[in-house]
Amino acid sequence: MDSMRAAYVEEHGEIKPFNWFAEVNKNDPGAGKWSKKGVDVSNWPQISLPGYWTDKGVNFWNGSIWFYKEFELDESLAGEEAILRLGRIIDSDSAFVNGTFVGNITYQYPPRIYTIPEGVLKAGTNKVMVRVFSQGGRGGFVEEKPYEVRVGNEVIDITGDWQYHIGAELNPPKTNFGGLGFRPGGLYNSLINPMKQYTVKGVIWYQGETNAGRGFQYRQLFKDLIVDWRDQLEKPALPFLFVQLANLGIPNKQPVKSGWAETRDAQRRALELPNTGMAVAFDIGEWNDIHPLNKKEVARRLALEAERVAYGNDELVSAGPLYESMKVEDGSILLTFSSVGSGLYANSLLEGFQIAGEDGKFVWANAVVMSKNTVKVWSRKVKEPVAVRYAWDDNPAGANLKNKENLPASPFTTED
Repeated sequence: MDSMRAAYVEEHGEIKPFNWFAEVNKNDPGAGKWSKKGVDVSNWPQISLPGYWTDKGVNFWNGSIWFYKEFELDESLAGEEAILRLGRIIDSDSAFVNGTFVGNITYQYPPRIYTIPEGVLKAGTNKVMVRVFSQGGRGGFVEEKPYEVRVGNEVIDITGDWQYHIGAELNPPKTNFGGLGFRPGGLYNSLINPMKQYTVKGVIWYQGETNAGRGFQYRQLFKDLIVDWRDQLEKPALPFLFVQLANLGIPNKQPVKSGWAETRDAQRRALELPNTGMAVAFDIGEWNDIHPLNKKEVARRLALEAERVAYGNDELVSAGPLYESMKVEDGSILLTFSSVGSGLYANSLLEGFQIAGEDGKFVWANAVVMSKNTVKVWSRKVKEPVAVRYAWDDNPAGANLKNKENLPASPFTTED
């Protein structure tokens, strides 16, 4: 990356600093104006929200775009403090109610929960203005999130027709070579190497999404990272806990290849290293959010593993069932699990299992708990089975094998 920059400088001269946000503000006729009271939106076109605006005919990718919505309020609630919820917005936003700034988020992932101060809301018509910055890719208001105003016990839905106006369209310069995170060794040198100055009790790792297209490679890569950090910190038994990828996307009705499932399986295999622990999360994510909100349950599952790995409590059931071995038996496959606690359990018929023969074509399978630590899997479509997969989808909805401590089984494949 540095050589690319040097070559560019040699040909074109030194790269001048470019403040994209400042340039957008300079070219946006609404900056400092449309957020205030009294803006005329009578000629603004309509759009139905939530959703991605490019899916709705608005060909806009980089810059600022404004959205306007009115809602009615009863006189009895006028002047009350309220909450404005704007779901999740890609990429960043600033929100105004009746000309008053109520909040902003500078990147796409956090939920938008803004407080409307006392005295801002009025009886009759109230106005919401949201300015959104998009920096490439599809911008929009993520679906199936809350878009509402909460006043007292009343919830006012603000989905549906909004009006919009493009503020300024400005593509980032092609000479932007990115920050340290995009340079070889950048993340390590800036974030990991400094850790060596501190006494570290253990590590919690929450990552892997960008490796989902290379799950098989991640099997070794992730183990190498753990071993390397232990070497760098001179702690060969350093506790290393990690969160398996949560569910994301629309569930598939038929068995499919899944990069996320392959990566989850690679993460599971890192448990082959000593002093490691994994929190399963495929059952507590959200189909439309790569950063799901239920962090409390993720933290609880990590805390259970920390009790075992970092503090030596071997009597605690700290994780759900883990695939251990398989045996072909009379046209079915018998699976054995570890970490079963008081025993394997499902709250209904077992779901989420797939089975395949020598042709490698997986089909949905029947499955039943046979004992405290075994599950039998079979299908009439596969006479001579050789492999089983469980919870093998980006979003494996319905997969329900647990132990009686209510901790979910990890997704897995019996394939090498």
